[in-house]
Amino acid sequence: MTTATTALPTTPGAGTRKAGGGKLRALRRNRLALTGAVIAAVFILAALFAPLIAPYDPAQPDFGNVLAEPSAAHWLGTDDLGRDQLSRIVHGARASMQVGLLAVVLAFLVGVPLGLLAGYYGRFADTAVSRLTDTMLAFPFLVLAVGLAAILGPSLTNATIAIGISQIPAVIRITRAETLRLKHVDYVAAAVANGGGDGTVLFRHILPNATSALIVQATVGIPAAIIGEALLSFLGLGVQPPDPSLGVMLSGAQSFLAPAPWLAVFPGLAIVAATLAFNLLGDGLRDVLDPRGGTR
Repeated sequence: MTTATTALPTTPGAGTRKAGGGKLRALRRNRLALTGAVIAAVFILAALFAPLIAPYDPAQPDFGNVLAEPSAAHWLGTDDLGRDQLSRIVHGARASMQVGLLAVVLAFLVGVPLGLLAGYYGRFADTAVSRLTDTMLAFPFLVLAVGLAAILGPSLTNATIAIGISQIPAVIRITRAETLRLKHVDYVAAAVANGGGDGTVLFRHILPNATSALIVQATVGIPAAIIGEALLSFLGLGVQPPDPSLGVMLSGAQSFLAPAPWLAVFPGLAIVAATLAFNLLGDGLRDVLDPRGGTR
């Protein structure tokens, strides 16, 4: 009996590595997911190397080129102060990626431990965490983000915190569901029978095997955070002028939609491209890593 119990798999083996290779090949064959991954990588690289990529200083006005149409000198035109639109979009992408990534990290740092606690221990812990989650889910994501940002004050950091807090309930629900499923599988039972403590079971067996669903959730959370940052900046609760942000650019373009439509078109297209890229990547990852995601 002891030999049989010890032989139960507790860590990924060669079969898991082969399955991982098959999933990677399946992801490569998904053209939409691959396209999304490429576009997302372009946005991330643009955010990282914005000072090197941007042809002009995004905050430097040029009153001799006010509202200039797209041209060889200014590929996407200029705004009402003569600032280069391409440079401002590149630097605005930096703010979007910063919020998108850091907000998701914040949500995971808080949501994953709470989800593990609720799913593994149940009873009072599950009741308390579930009630907290239900209370937060009573408010739509963007409404909650706007309310928190208004309380914290307008800044990029506070916008990141507000959006991250707003995404915590979704992370808790995914983690809790995965924990409830995984804590009854054979290798977890084997770990418990072999004397594994709660920490060992949670962080060596349950959490690593829940990463597929959590990765999918991250790719869903990033585009939501990008839209949230654009909304908060548009409302004056995020990035503050003259610092560039896609939301700030859209807000400033309202008065010039007729004479200079490119002021709104290009930042809007950048937001659409970024969110669509991560959504396509998330759909591809869901199909490959978490086939049950469509029914959850």
